[in-house]
Amino acid sequence: MNRTPRKILVTSALPYANGSIHLGHMLEHIQTDIWVRFQKMRGEQCIYVCADDAHGTAIMLKAEQLGLPPEEYIEQIKAEHERDFGGFLIEYDQYHSTHSAENRALSELIYQRNRDAGYIVEKEIVQLYDPVKGMFLADRFVRGRCPKCDAADQYGDNCEACGATYTPAELKEPYSTISGAAPVEKPNIQLFFDLPQFEDMLRDWLASDALQGSVANKLREWVEAGLQPWDISREAPYFGFEIPGWPGKFFYVWLDAPVGYMASFQHYCERKGLDFDEFWGPESTAELHHFIGKDIINFHGLFWPAMLEGAGFRKPTALHVHGFVTVNGAKMSKSRGTFIKASTYLEHLQPEYLRYYFAAKLGNGVEDFDLNLEDFVQRVNADLIGKVVNIASRTANFVHKAGGTLSSTLDNEALVREVQAAAPRIASYYEQLEFGKAMRDIMALADKANHYIQEQAPWTLAKQPDQARRVLEVCSSAVNIFRLLALYLKPVLPTLAAKTEAFLRVPPLTWADADQLLGEHQIERFSAMMSRIDSSQINAMLEASREEKEKAEPAPAAAGNEPATAAEEHISIDDFLKVELRVARILKAAHVEGADKLLQLTLDVGNGETRNVFAGIKAKYSPEQLEGRLTVLVANLAPRKMKFGVSEGMVLAAGPGGEDIFLLSPDDGAEPGMEVR
Repeated sequence: MNRTPRKILVTSALPYANGSIHLGHMLEHIQTDIWVRFQKMRGEQCIYVCADDAHGTAIMLKAEQLGLPPEEYIEQIKAEHERDFGGFLIEYDQYHSTHSAENRALSELIYQRNRDAGYIVEKEIVQLYDPVKGMFLADRFVRGRCPKCDAADQYGDNCEACGATYTPAELKEPYSTISGAAPVEKPNIQLFFDLPQFEDMLRDWLASDALQGSVANKLREWVEAGLQPWDISREAPYFGFEIPGWPGKFFYVWLDAPVGYMASFQHYCERKGLDFDEFWGPESTAELHHFIGKDIINFHGLFWPAMLEGAGFRKPTALHVHGFVTVNGAKMSKSRGTFIKASTYLEHLQPEYLRYYFAAKLGNGVEDFDLNLEDFVQRVNADLIGKVVNIASRTANFVHKAGGTLSSTLDNEALVREVQAAAPRIASYYEQLEFGKAMRDIMALADKANHYIQEQAPWTLAKQPDQARRVLEVCSSAVNIFRLLALYLKPVLPTLAAKTEAFLRVPPLTWADADQLLGEHQIERFSAMMSRIDSSQINAMLEASREEKEKAEPAPAAAGNEPATAAEEHISIDDFLKVELRVARILKAAHVEGADKLLQLTLDVGNGETRNVFAGIKAKYSPEQLEGRLTVLVANLAPRKMKFGVSEGMVLAAGPGGEDIFLLSPDDGAEPGMEVR
């Protein structure tokens, strides 16, 4: 009986256009791609869209540092992102950008509909302003001490230590991460989305089956604490879309970023002639699935459904939330080489290895995911090569020697039928995002097949002329099982599936093909489909990641403020002459509580003036070694508010860092206050 295919629109969170794709991103996009490929194999109308998240202050500043127009910078990043996702066999139906005509129009439409419905309010607020940079500071460009738990060096919108949320103005000892200056307060009119008006709707939404239980419970904490209006505007300078009717004000990046899902799909509709409203209209019967990380559930679980409701669009069918990626049980680390870029991985290893390992350990929960590299090597080698591919490699050549045609009768039809009967169960696991259970089921079937092959030993039977028919029937049973397992693995291992289809001389496998077996059917001669991972490949990947870190980070030629993360750029001689270098005597040096690398220096800079400077030289010098010494100070550097206090300059040092860093010391005849030229 024919049935109408489901209409399913699927998205992954939009990667920010301000850096490279790493393995943390890949978990989500691989998870999404597996689910989408499964749905397409089942014959569903499943469309997968994504885009680069291309707006915001961070991108504006990065482009400025590189001397590029923001539009040119985000295009370069988008091309890199698409290359890396493609390298991992991620197949989007549409990959777009939030800096697009479609996104501008849809963002304005959603804003205007919410405004006309009374959900946009104007409020005068006090904002933090960087007096050095001359700009209002977005939340993420202010850091300070948490107003709730007093944890140091926290962002301006939420505390990573205790989870509290607040405004930047509530931070203790705030400082601008752009210039290091202490921000000042300035009143300003901003636009807010009136989230409290949607409390009843959100309570119903959180009680639905659209969210995992733990995610719904976490979001209920926000509701119970009292929903607050959400600031949706930002001041110029800002890279984004200007708000209609408000010159100099721009949509906050988190307003137009999720609209990017709609914009990417609209672009796809225009290419393919589809009806946008069939998927996004209020009466839509299509499914809408968002795959996201647990760090952005508030935007997708509260703000996004409320904005859609206020603008007359449908809400998501489901949010599928996952945890963070750790490597070898710890947070990804650049110094250990475990902060691995997608491109670095692809230089050393095949993408399907990681696709399989992620699938083998993924469930439908939000627990963090550990990429244990030793287990990764063992599992890939044991499961994919030692179990699945092994079935074909041990038997297919006997079929080739018999003429290359499979037998119409099978030696162990019961086992083949058992593998065939697993299709609905494995499909259910895929549907429920229980990929780990599906992989375990598939590998258990592979174990049974390998046990059967070992028992029958066709290599021994082939030595007996009267057993030729039996050898073909045994190997035909094995090849049929291999085909079924490759079919079940196709959402995870599309390249292995393509090689299997070529080997078996069959069209692209669909899920319905599990209902049929291969009888008298000509196949190709078997050739190797996968190779084992060697530990040397892992070591080379980690070393390459460490080398990338060293290339990306500037040598610590100066100590006092944190090293800049901007790309290296040239300055003119006129810029250099603005730097005021003075001799300073270290009157006092002291350890800084809670800092591993810093010493606090009190400097005599002449004329009775003293300066307080924090210097990252603790690995080389003890306080006793420094007191009384002369050094060179950058005297006209703007003061920087750090979590330990204000640093009023920078002392110069040279060397690669750590214990190999040396303060620059002038000649003994120098005196505090003398200029250095």
